[in-house]
Amino acid sequence: MLQLQNEFYGNPNFGIASITIDPAKDTPQILKEHANLLGVKHYNWHFLTGDKEYIYSLANKGFNLYAGENNKVAGGFEHSGLFALIDKDGKIRCRKDAQGNPILYYDGLDAAGVEAIKEDIKKLLEE
Repeated sequence: MLQLQNEFYGNPNFGIASITIDPAKDTPQILKEHANLLGVKHYNWHFLTGDKEYIYSLANKGFNLYAGENNKVAGGFEHSGLFALIDKDGKIRCRKDAQGNPILYYDGLDAAGVEAIKEDIKKLLEE
C-alpha cells in the first residue's frame, strides 16, 4: 500500500482505507501510531476501526475477503493479503483474465498484483 501511496500521492481523487481486524487492541491512537511507523503521508489514507462483528461481516460478506480470529496463528488473527479496488460509487472494480473471467481482487503481496492495481487505479482516475 505504501507503493500505491507513493504512486498517487497528492491526487485528491485517490484514497486508501485500511480496516483493522483487531478493534479491541487497535484504538484510533494505536492506528495513528501505526500509520506514522509505516510512513503514511497521504492525507486520504484512513485507518479505520469499529465494531468487531461489523468489520468481520464487511470483510467476509461485503468484500468477500476472509478475516477472522484464529488462536492457532501468530497474533491470533488472519486475513487475506488481497486488495479490493473500490470506485467513487462504492462498487468493487475488477479486470478480466485472458478468458474474460473477472479477477475481483489484487494480490497486495505480489509485485504483479501491485502493478495491476496501479494500472487500474490510473484508468479509474481518468473516468
